[in-house]
Amino acid sequence: MADIQKFVIMGVSGSGKSSVGATLSEKTGAPYVDGDDLHPKSNIEKMSAGIPLTDEDRWPWLAAVGERLGSHEGKIFIGCSALKHSYRDLIREKAGEPVLFIHLTGAKEVIAERMKHRPGHFMPTSLLDNQFATLEPPGEGELSVDADIGQPLDEVVRDILNKIGRN
Repeated sequence: MADIQKFVIMGVSGSGKSSVGATLSEKTGAPYVDGDDLHPKSNIEKMSAGIPLTDEDRWPWLAAVGERLGSHEGKIFIGCSALKHSYRDLIREKAGEPVLFIHLTGAKEVIAERMKHRPGHFMPTSLLDNQFATLEPPGEGELSVDADIGQPLDEVVRDILNKIGRN
């Protein structure tokens, strides 16, 4: 895995993609892009209103995530929920090279508690059940590693770096 340059930090909303991504960036020197910044305004408005996104809403966003990966020279981390296999397929296709998905896993109760304490984020806790219902964890044939978020951030990042061969 040490030769892979493109990484997506994936998981349900509130799993810590931004915190993990920023820390991975700091530790590796590779940039981190928050996938939320690539959402069209219409998606942000829907989620802010507590309306789950449809696949049709997500396709342009997922394409933008993949294109951003593919347009960057060298290592890059992007935070993106990438909840379904088909979403990850599109990201890989648009990136045009191997992408390793870092799946942040944790108990729904832990994530819900974290979401309650996120100031100013557009995703309400009410959509968490929808996120878990949509989630298709990476399976056989997908380049991925899991990281349990039920530990301190530094330990999560250390675990990821060990798994991706960047320790």
